[in-house]
Parts: sequence; C-alpha cells; structure tokens
Amino acid sequence: MAALLLGAVLLVAQPQLVPSRPAELGQQELLRKAGTLQDDVREGAAPNGSAQQLPQTIIIGVRKGGTRALLEMLSLHPDVAAAENEVHFFDWEEHYSHGLGWYLSQMPFSWPHQLTVEKTPAYFTSPKVPERVHSMNPSIRLLLILRDPSERVLSDYTQVFYNHMQKRKPYPSIEEFLVRDGRLNVDYKALNRSLYHVHMQNWLRFFPLRHIHIVDGDRLIRDPFPEIQKVERFLKLSPQINASNFYFNKTKGFYCLRDSGRDRCLHESKGRAHPQVDPKLLNKLHEYFHEPNKKFFELVGRTFDWH
Repeated sequence: MAALLLGAVLLVAQPQLVPSRPAELGQQELLRKAGTLQDDVREGAAPNGSAQQLPQTIIIGVRKGGTRALLEMLSLHPDVAAAENEVHFFDWEEHYSHGLGWYLSQMPFSWPHQLTVEKTPAYFTSPKVPERVHSMNPSIRLLLILRDPSERVLSDYTQVFYNHMQKRKPYPSIEEFLVRDGRLNVDYKALNRSLYHVHMQNWLRFFPLRHIHIVDGDRLIRDPFPEIQKVERFLKLSPQINASNFYFNKTKGFYCLRDSGRDRCLHESKGRAHPQVDPKLLNKLHEYFHEPNKKFFELVGRTFDWH
C-alpha cells in the first residue's frame, strides 16, 4: 500500500506529462488506462525539462507509400518531434504486451509545445491496430500516405528483392509472384496490402474520417510542398515549412530537403528503380485494382490519379 501511495504522489508530481494540447486525452490518463507503473513515468523525464510524450499523431501507413519521406519532411517543422525508428507497438504482440509505459519509452524527448509523431507503415493493414490505437487515444490524429496501388506493389517487391540481394540470397522474379496458373495471383500479400478500401473500412469502424488525413504519395514525390502544407493544416501546426526547404536532386531523381542551410536526402534504398514488367501483366494489375480503387474513392470522398 505504501508503494502505491508513493507511486500516486510521484505521478502527480510530474509536470512534464501535462498534455501539450488540452483537447486530447492527458498523458497521465493514458498511462493509467494501460496500468503502467510509476517507474515508467519517471523514465519519461529529462533534467532539462523536456519529456517523452505519447504520440499525438501516428503515420499509420501504407508500406512503400512514402512514410519515411513524409516523416522526414514533417520533421522540418520546429514543433514536431519524431521517433526515429518504426516502433511496431500496436501490431507486434511482443511489444504490445509491454504496455504503454514501454511505448512511451520509445518516443523522443520533446517540449510541451511540440507534437510527438511516430510512423509504422504496417499499422494500416494490421486488423488489430485500429481498436488498439483508439483504446489509447480516440482523439488522435492519423496520417495515411497512399500511392498508386500498382506502383506500390512493385515497390513492395523491389524492397524485398534488394533485401535478399544484399544477403546474397536468390529471389524469384516478380512474375513468379504475380502469376499463378496463368492468372493474377490474388493471394500475393503485396496485392492485398494495396486493397486500400478493405483496410480503410477497418479504421473507419473506430475513427471518423476527419481524424485521418490522406497524403497523396505520388504528388508528394512530384511536388512535396503543397502536400506538406495540407499536413500542417490538418495537424493545426503553424505554417513553418517553406518551398525553400525542398530542392530537386537531378542525380537521385527526387526531391531532397534543406534545413537551416544543411542539405539531406533520403537513404539510397529509397527511389530504387522498379523491375521491368511485361505490359500485358501490368495491364492486368491495373484492371485488378480498378474496382477496389473506385470503392476506396467512394469511401473517402475523393479521387486520386491512379491507373
């Protein structure tokens, strides 16, 4: 009993966990909901007055949609503190079993006025995740970045292909995954990840559409500044990111970032060339996604320039 009373006193005495946005659930309330110990809260403090906060925004996906680019661009904003690594808290049972105290410990140290953001692309397609995120914070703001589903499939394959190549392991051609018995292999996991309407329906069971901002990943690649402006408005951030923060790198073939006079580009693993695919097979891919795309457009009330 004495230990519990001491824990309650310590919990109350932690000023750094006062939420930076009053309209959202408080950090202390979220920690109580998870049943975390007072030790978890003490670990969230830093001597300089900064603290680790549970995220007020999560980039939930989609895999190979441009989540890393989005996070890096959003990190240009001085009021954003971003977790460096994909946390996989809500989709990996081993991590989720550790509770919100563990999740908090994975967050960056930030100031009370800053917005803490984490990104884990697998969240969007994981059936259990929406309810778990809602249980943590039903008022959280979610970012979902999507691109042409056919292109996303090719990027998905390309990433796995290069991972095998680096380990000097053989990997089948993309045709071997996409075609089975002369037909499109609808059991290929990369195809299922691009059925956006299926996964979106799961999220809309727990969150209203106004809590989910969809970033056009194809436009983010071609012209990042307008898309980031929309993200700033959605997150209610002051307009701090400027067009001058982006410059086109002709060598790499995509936009890089300029922050306080320092230039930086995404890792070389980003923007890799996709494998050459037979045009007929590519057309089959486009035809396969035609109806699912229409369903997604109806679901979210907007269209995208996809095949």
